[in-house]
Amino acid sequence: MAALGERVGDGVERSDAAASRETGLAIVAGSLGVMWAEGVVDRVGDLDLDRFGIVPRHVDGLDGILFSPFLHGGFDHLVGNTVPFALLGGLIALSGAARLLGVMAIVMVVGGLGTWLVAPENTVHIGASGLVFGFAAYLVARGVLSGRLLELAVGALVLAVWGVTLLQGLVPEDGISWQGHLFGAVGGVVAARVLAPARRQ
Repeated sequence: MAALGERVGDGVERSDAAASRETGLAIVAGSLGVMWAEGVVDRVGDLDLDRFGIVPRHVDGLDGILFSPFLHGGFDHLVGNTVPFALLGGLIALSGAARLLGVMAIVMVVGGLGTWLVAPENTVHIGASGLVFGFAAYLVARGVLSGRLLELAVGALVLAVWGVTLLQGLVPEDGISWQGHLFGAVGGVVAARVLAPARRQ
């Protein structure tokens, strides 16, 4: 009976893990849905929602830490962030909804505050690229910190596919929030450290 109980328990654990992965993937899809809905409404209604982005060193601009990842300066900007957000976010979601939400929260706070503190005055910073850079940095740092073969392989794949783009995104350039990219990546490393499971002795 004990063996039967163990098998049933394992089945429940696997079921919970699968449900958590599905919820995580739904969060990624839902986040993209919000981004696209905002993009359509903003352009059709001419609402200038981009003003709710991060405004450096203005108290009113702190709200942008929450809102800015869902705001984009046109459909080209949105399309450019959609695919990496979906793929990298999806990879993290495979570890469960709680892990995905933890990474998103840490990257948004660290990346947003860093941008708010360092970026130039009289600018507004928007876009999901800070999260994208955070996701990529998290996946790479997670592999390094855990030493697990699969996670190392995922990190290496991320570097192989997006490594050059990530480096280019950190180079100061007019019209590009490289500060958001940089501090988003810092947030990803922080998330990998904070959320790392305790090593077994």
